[in-house]
Order: sequence, then C-alpha cells, then structure tokens
Amino acid sequence: MLLLLLHSKPKPSNRKKMKGGTVQIVWHERKPVLTLDFHPLSATLATAGADFDIKFWSIKPSGTEKLPLVSYLSNLTYHSSAVNVIRFSSSGELLASGADGGDLIIWKLNSSDTGQTWKVMKMLRSHLKDILDLQWSSDAKYIISGSVDNCCIIWDVNKGTNLQTLDAHAHYVQGVAWDPLGKYASSLSSDRTCRIYMNKPHKSKGTEKVNYVCQQVISKADQPLFKNSQDTKIHLFHDETLPSFFRRLAWSPDGSFLVVPAGSYKTNTASEAVNAAYIISRKDLSRPARLLPSTNKAVVAVRFCPIIFKLRGTNSLDSVGVFNLPYRIIFALATLNSLYIYDTESISPLAVLAGLHYAAITDITWSSDARYLALSSQDGFCSLVEFENDELGSPYSLSEGKVEEDSKSTVQTGNNTATVPTGNFGAVLSESKDMELEARAGASGNIGAAISENQSTVTQEKPDNMVIEATGNVEGVIANSRKNEAEEKTDDMVIETTGRIGAAELDRKRKAEPEDNAAKQPWNLGTVSFGAQDKAGQQLSSSKSTPLSNKPARKRITPIALDP
Repeated sequence: MLLLLLHSKPKPSNRKKMKGGTVQIVWHERKPVLTLDFHPLSATLATAGADFDIKFWSIKPSGTEKLPLVSYLSNLTYHSSAVNVIRFSSSGELLASGADGGDLIIWKLNSSDTGQTWKVMKMLRSHLKDILDLQWSSDAKYIISGSVDNCCIIWDVNKGTNLQTLDAHAHYVQGVAWDPLGKYASSLSSDRTCRIYMNKPHKSKGTEKVNYVCQQVISKADQPLFKNSQDTKIHLFHDETLPSFFRRLAWSPDGSFLVVPAGSYKTNTASEAVNAAYIISRKDLSRPARLLPSTNKAVVAVRFCPIIFKLRGTNSLDSVGVFNLPYRIIFALATLNSLYIYDTESISPLAVLAGLHYAAITDITWSSDARYLALSSQDGFCSLVEFENDELGSPYSLSEGKVEEDSKSTVQTGNNTATVPTGNFGAVLSESKDMELEARAGASGNIGAAISENQSTVTQEKPDNMVIEATGNVEGVIANSRKNEAEEKTDDMVIETTGRIGAAELDRKRKAEPEDNAAKQPWNLGTVSFGAQDKAGQQLSSSKSTPLSNKPARKRITPIALDP
C-alpha cells in the first residue's frame, strides 16, 4: 500500500500542518493524467490526459477532512488525441492546450446569462508531431511550444500565426519556459541540451518583429578527474532513454533564475550519476550556478509558487552565495516518483513527498493564492496538498523599479561547456535521501507534517560570480493573493482519506519494475564521501508508453555549437 508521506524539518513550537493525499476519483476514465493547471483567478483546477478531454474541478478547503474537497464542474471535448499540456493565460481568459499530432488549441472564456463557457478561439497548426510543453508570455500575447518534431515555435496568439520556428535541437523538445521579464525564452530537449534564446527584435516595413536568437547552449561541464588524469567534459542532462515525456523547466516569478530538470551529474566518468535539477542565474546564463540533487529518480518538472514571501531570517550557510534576494521564492520539483519543496533561504528541501503514485508524475501546479499544490500521474490519479493560512510565510510586495540587466553579454561562441560549481552538496543529497527514506519507512497514514524554516548549517562552497539577485519590477507577473472561490455546488465530491488506490483495478494494470537492491558504492564529491541504497519502486504501465520505447536506438547526439 502506497501512502502520501511528508517529511520536513519541524519547529519546536507553533507547528502548522499541511494536508494532502491522492484523490481517489475517476479523473480521466482511469487513463493517464498528463497535465494540470490552476486558473489564476480562482481555485478551479483544469486537468487533461489520454482520454482526449480537458476537465475542470472545483477545489475547496478540507475543513475537518484530511483532504481538500473536489467536485467536477465541466469538460471540454475537441481534441482527437492525448492532451499533453494545458496552461491558462495570466488573465485567466484564455486556455492553451497542446496534444499529440501537433494540434494547439486556444480556448476563450465567454460569459453569458446562463454562465461561463469555454469555446475554441483558434487552432494553431505548424508543429508536425506531438506537442509536449507550452507556456504563455507574461502579457499573454505570445506562446512558446515544444514538440517531438525537435522544434520550438513562437506564436502570435491574436493573429494565430507562427512568428518564428527555433529548430536547432536535434531531438524531442520536452520543456519550454518564458522569462517573465520578456527578454529570454528557454527550451530543454532529449538531445541533452538546454538552450536559452534572447529576443533581438528587427524592423520590417516599419514594424518591429520578434526575433529570438540562441545565446547559450548548456550541455556539458568541465570536470577534473582523479589526480594525474586529464580533464573531461561530462554531460549535464539525461539522454533520450529517460522514461518520461516531459522535462518541464521554469523561470522564477521575478526572472532572477531558471531551474532546469532532468539533470544527471557525475564528478567523473567512473562515478555514479546523481539525479539533479540545475539553478541557472540570470547574471550568468552560460552555466549552472548550483545543483539541487534528488535521490534515485530523475527530476521531470519544476513549478514556482506564484506568490513571493517575506524572508524569515533563517538563511543558512548552504544558500549564501547563491541567492541574494530580499524575499523568499518557493518552488516544487517533481521526480518520477516524489516531490520536493524548496525555498531560496535554503538549498535543503523544506519537505519531501514520497510514495505518491504507482506510475510517473507528469506535471505540477500551484493555485494562485498558494493554498494548494497539485500533481498528476500516469496512473490516472492526481494528488493535492493544502497549506494552512500563512504556513508558507507572509506575502511580499515587490516594489516597482527599473529591471536590472547585465551590461555585458556572456555569450560563448565556440564552446558549449560549463564548469559546474558543485560546492559541498554531498551533505545536502544525503539529507534529501534520508528525508525520503524516512518518509517511506514511516508509512502510517498520517501525512501531516510541520513545515518550517530549514535550520541546516551545511557549509557550501561559494561559487564565484554566481549570485542570484533581485531583478526589479515584474508588474503583471506576480499574482496577488486572492480569495478562494465562493460557494460552489452542494454536491461536492469528498476526497477519501489517503490509502490504497483501488487495489483490484491497479493490480490488473500494474507493471512492476524489477527491484534493484544492490547498494551503490560510496563516492567522493569534494571532501565528502557517502553512499546510499536505492530501491526502484513499482510503476504502472499505461496506454502512453515511454516516448522512445518503440523506436530504434539512435546514435548519441553531439550537442550543436552556439549560434554566432
């Protein structure tokens, strides 16, 4: 029996408990739920998946129940294939959905005397194959999408036209992200590269047109091997064998840094790879500033809490030199089988949610008021976490000001390698593993856990010139805390307590992975040596298989050099 378990660092007093668990209702006809997103003006959750439909759900506070209350509202039926990604615009008036086959639909919310309905506004067709990820620009004028056709496309939403195709990737584009300040766009591909593009508009017939030019290609890191050995370049990301359709990267709400999933870091060619996400500072987009190590599964999605919080004054030594922000930013990392919650006052996670689902996690989302955190899975279920008022902190209001940009470009022209400042993250990884192992070992059905400031005093090496600083005015990007939706229908579905998820049904569909009980050999990173035992969990087979499972093996791709 798999239970949702939370492990976090509790305060001695004033403990506040988050509530959450797996919602045991039929979300999409028991088919994989591939994506979800909260409406920016309400507690309405949109989900989509392998049944081709988009569904809307009302989420209400749990009260005395252990889980938030969920009730079905409506659905949208138009796609003729699996829907891989849905995202609301910042105003909440538009919804974009990307599906297999390359269809991208823009839905518009229409109000009438009988209520509000979503109608198809535009069909955007330019991708040749499945769309795996998309994101709106902060002004909702543009969309960037990534596809199995190895391309990113910049769309003009109002005109419904393809403004620019970015075709430099050599394999599937599984994640895209837009800088909230409007200067950069980024993409992550199974060709093991993360590309960062800068908008350099050009005028044509007196009209300024969007023109994104690749500025950085992050692919490899220079790493010293053992003493008296030569240096080598080591890939920073997983290759195409990663068992996930998605590598959803994200920019922070203030635009000060980018978090990139699907990391696979080695200290040298002979060492065990560490699954990780990378933090890339806006001050230097040429290389990662810091690693966030996970445990035995790859990181597949990143999502930032839309609200920025006041500092709590517990900035531990491990985050000094990485973040230099006058506020706290909170974000969630989803691995294939667990969820990590971080903030910018500490590199160690605030909480770890383990044993969530029988199959891979596919997407994560926060509600606009930071009350709820939701995630979807290929096992056909979604999980919800509810935070109490002020549990995450007090909201911080960003003052208006001039956006601070780098005066000099750090573009490289002949080399796409990066030197990763590893610091001393051995203790951080060890602590993360301990947290997840404790969560799994302590399965008791009680998922409440105190979430508080991390009091860790793990010393980290300070990387040179890698400080992440506040960027200034991000008006229109940060959503203010909003009130929960008013009274909903009276026939709300009550989410059952976390526990066994339809064992009989799941047993018919489950495909167990072989267990790996072999202990990993201890390895040395800097001056810290540690070892751990990982055990692969069970994974549910679904109608949607691993992206490349039915394709012949491809020759390993050599990352493309930076564009001039």
